[in-house]
Amino acid sequence: MKNRKKIINLSIAAIIAALYVVLTYIASAMGLASFAVQVRFSEALTILPLFTPAAIPGLFAGCVLANILTGCAMWDVVFGSLATLIGALGTYFLKKHKILATLPPIIANTIIVPFVLLNVYNLEGTFLFFALTVCLGEIVSCGILGTLLRKSLEKRNLFNR
Repeated sequence: MKNRKKIINLSIAAIIAALYVVLTYIASAMGLASFAVQVRFSEALTILPLFTPAAIPGLFAGCVLANILTGCAMWDVVFGSLATLIGALGTYFLKKHKILATLPPIIANTIIVPFVLLNVYNLEGTFLFFALTVCLGEIVSCGILGTLLRKSLEKRNLFNR
């Protein structure tokens, strides 16, 4: 029984990682996944730790893979993925406060990604400008799309079977 649960959790994590990569590719193809304004549809998945802790490694692995496969710089792969991991952990720890669960990924990305944009990609602009643009993208991705995903999953009761 213990091995079965491990296999199920690993499978869930792998599916979430694959979804993260595919959704990032879609946003990337639309020009939405990189640089100053980032609306990664995949970031909506950061709500999933509310439903299963298997989402945490899935989101981290998905972000690492998506960043590598979309051609991000090495330090972006490292720090962008850490921002997603920190956000996923924060969401998990806010399970009892679902309404606040989208805040950790928004905050983590708003703080970390502007440093990457300034120091890794040497984009013209200020930290405050990039923090604002990243925050707006994260509000759309995590705040709005993540909340819609949470409500949809709660309505269908998929994780409580």
